[in-house]
Amino acid sequence: MICPHCERSLLRRERTGNRCSHCHRSYALDPKTNPLGLNDLRVRRITTALTDGGRVRITPDQLWYALSRKRLRDDAFAPGCVGPAVGVAVIATIAAAVSEVPQVLFLTAVMLLVALGIAAARAAGVGKGIPTVPREAFPAQVLAEWRKVYGALPAGVLDAGDSAGAGAAEPGAVFGVLVCPDPAVLAFLVADGLPARYGLVPARSPEEARAVPSSGPVLVLRDIDAYGELLVLRVRDALPGRTVVDAAPPLRTVRALPQAVPYREAGRRPGAEDMRLLAGLGTFTPEELKWLAKGWRFPLVGLPPARLLTVVERVAGQLTRGLDADRRRAADLGFLTWPDTAAPDLAGDR
Repeated sequence: MICPHCERSLLRRERTGNRCSHCHRSYALDPKTNPLGLNDLRVRRITTALTDGGRVRITPDQLWYALSRKRLRDDAFAPGCVGPAVGVAVIATIAAAVSEVPQVLFLTAVMLLVALGIAAARAAGVGKGIPTVPREAFPAQVLAEWRKVYGALPAGVLDAGDSAGAGAAEPGAVFGVLVCPDPAVLAFLVADGLPARYGLVPARSPEEARAVPSSGPVLVLRDIDAYGELLVLRVRDALPGRTVVDAAPPLRTVRALPQAVPYREAGRRPGAEDMRLLAGLGTFTPEELKWLAKGWRFPLVGLPPARLLTVVERVAGQLTRGLDADRRRAADLGFLTWPDTAAPDLAGDR
């Protein structure tokens, strides 16, 4: 790996204890010991891309997805391991059978069964899409080491409480509600001041949205998964007669995008009643329902932050444009709108 301080290439024996043997300075992450295979330079490079060079601030959850994205693309069992393992096991079993040594034959037969089991599990998709480091464990497993060495989170990453109280709509300027069950995404939007700019009160649930003293429109931001689809139904049931706008694109549209990488959490799947409700909508194909039933999701934290701001800014502007003359004039002049063409995702495949 490359030392993040002196930029010398370090062999494993030259960086014992996460310390460079040339400049004698400590670093946070070693790709040989970090569960995500991270190093400090990669974290800095991706953070710079996510923050658009420092223009926006991001949450640890958005950084987690970006750093996990490459691993999420891969199967749980490395593609290069299964074939050679099966081949070696077959050859060893044949050799043991020819040599007529029962003990060796037994051991090689076990090797073959294990290799075939791994191949079958991989073919069935076992473990695919499950993060190596769970989202909730990322602060302790990765960011804690970074903070220990550098004294703070990577530049541009919001710390706990950084966005508390920022961006709340001023009294008398409430035009609607922004419902988003993901606290990390809400913190990101509030830190940017987006809800305040459009008079939208942030809420994490339909119940919180119903408590807001407003009869204006409701903008729903949610993951593209079974729970997100049901959230839109719950909001409409909780707020009858209100304009409820689902900002998420259709599932089939996102699944067709090569850069979109879904994930799932072990043990977290929608229940039978949830799937019955989704099937009753008549908007999903049987294959899509099967995909949703397995717990797959495209998370909001996976959308490049600058692009997420662009989308929410555009939708919020359209919702509130007709509610306030001053806002409408400003929007017509372009002061509150962002470019229609989203900036490229500088982090690439990460």
